[in-house]
This record gives sequence, structure tokens and C-alpha cells, in this order.
Amino acid sequence: MAKQSTRKKREEVRQPIQDWEDVPQFSSEKEEQAFWDAHTLGEKLLDQMQPGGPDDLRALPTREPTRSRTIAVRFEDDVLKRVRAVAAKKHVGYQTLLKEFVLERLYEEEKREGLIA
Repeated sequence: MAKQSTRKKREEVRQPIQDWEDVPQFSSEKEEQAFWDAHTLGEKLLDQMQPGGPDDLRALPTREPTRSRTIAVRFEDDVLKRVRAVAAKKHVGYQTLLKEFVLERLYEEEKREGLIA
């Protein structure tokens, strides 16, 4: 119940964006999420969108959801305790947080090794 009231409060204070030029370039997904948590599309932009037009997300082809696999990873008790504490502060599950950590680190390693630009 507390999560729902927090979500409603966040939606109430979101600032409308009236022009696409007001949307900055994002350096990370986390930065983009923070921006859209604080902003929403304004009436001007919503009026520009037409059903079935290029901006209609319903017109995009659907794709199969990606499937995840369950694996076993062993952590020392103190590490797991710390991860759970950080996850609780961020209001996410500890497994979700671990996946975020792995993805962020993997991206950095791939960049460092020149596997991605």
C-alpha cells in the first residue's frame, strides 16, 4: 500500500514536456528512468500523435519476451546481507539488484575490451 501511494505522489509532480527538444540525451538507462519519473508528455506532444501513425507504439511489431534462466550463485552471508540491505533501500528485490550489478559491470568490461563502441 505504501508503494502505491508513493507511485501516485510521483505521478502527481511529473512535469509535462511540450517539445521533443526538451528531452535531453541520456548517458544511461538509469538517467533516462530518473528523467521520465519526473516528466511526462505534455498535451502538445500527445496531440501530435495519431492512432496508427509512426508515433503509435501499438503499431510496433511485438516480439517474444526474453527468457531468463535460473542459475545458482553462492555468496558469503555477509555479502548477501549487504546486498539485501542496499536492495531494501532502493525498494527493489535483491535478485533484481544483483542482475543490475552484473549488467552494469558486463557493459563496462565489454567497453574496456573494445567489444562494443
